[in-house]
Amino acid sequence: MLDGPDEPRDRADARRQDGARWRPLRCRRRRSRAVGSRHGGLRGGGWAEEISLGVEFLLIREITGLAARGPERIVTLAETIDVSTRTVVIATGVSYNRLEIDGLDGLLGKGVFYGAATAEAPAFAGRHVFVIGAGNSAGQGAVHLARYAASVTLLMRGASPTMSDYLARQIERASNIQVRLNTELLRVHGRRRLEAVEVNDRLRGTAESLPGSALFVFIGAGPHTSWLEKTLQRDENGHILTGRHVVRGATGVPTWDEAREPYVLETSLPGVFAAGDVRHNSPRGVAAAVADGAIAIRSVREYLGH
Repeated sequence: MLDGPDEPRDRADARRQDGARWRPLRCRRRRSRAVGSRHGGLRGGGWAEEISLGVEFLLIREITGLAARGPERIVTLAETIDVSTRTVVIATGVSYNRLEIDGLDGLLGKGVFYGAATAEAPAFAGRHVFVIGAGNSAGQGAVHLARYAASVTLLMRGASPTMSDYLARQIERASNIQVRLNTELLRVHGRRRLEAVEVNDRLRGTAESLPGSALFVFIGAGPHTSWLEKTLQRDENGHILTGRHVVRGATGVPTWDEAREPYVLETSLPGVFAAGDVRHNSPRGVAAAVADGAIAIRSVREYLGH
């Protein structure tokens, strides 16, 4: 099982997560294997049940490739170590798109956050915070933060938001949310923690520094599956095609040549499955990802018994 990385903790971590950097955990039950994230993989650390079932966790390993060798599927680690298995479940999720702004990486976790509004909001009660983004995630983050913060300034590069109407109306009704259109972030300031952001008014061409304690960035997310480009079929955004979306006899991309149809969450490589946000047309959210995982494991059992 391939599990994705947690959000970055520092500048080096953010660099490592740029692209397809995935770390393996090894899970042994029926001699199968699993792969997990850089910072501990399966969230929460409550692994007593897994250990009792014979799971071996192999942490702090980067995955660089996936290939087929006869009936075996080969997961390649950064140390050029090959892990052989019959099936693979890819559950690497998506990672937030990142801003290339002076000083930003150095303040990750120190007032600068990608997403994380729900978890971090109480820590900024009574303070001034900023949100970057124009979509639903940014709108939801701003509304939630406004319950705690003294003020929330929503920065948008465009001339209008792209979020749903109900969110736009909530923001209009919130007395402590200010929306600044046609505004882009130039740089951030702060030594140990975020102290201010410098923004540019794109219409007036003027820059100004605004004091604040936190900056939450919501500019979209991607699956970062470039490492699977020559191995699995993906859509134009990099999400992995599964089940009925897999193209039979496709040219120029990995094709499905089996006589049978793919299982529900099976990819274009037989025995390799994708679950959660990393797959094409997946419903977003934790509940949907959990359901995907259960379906994928059921398909694994069917595949192994095929």
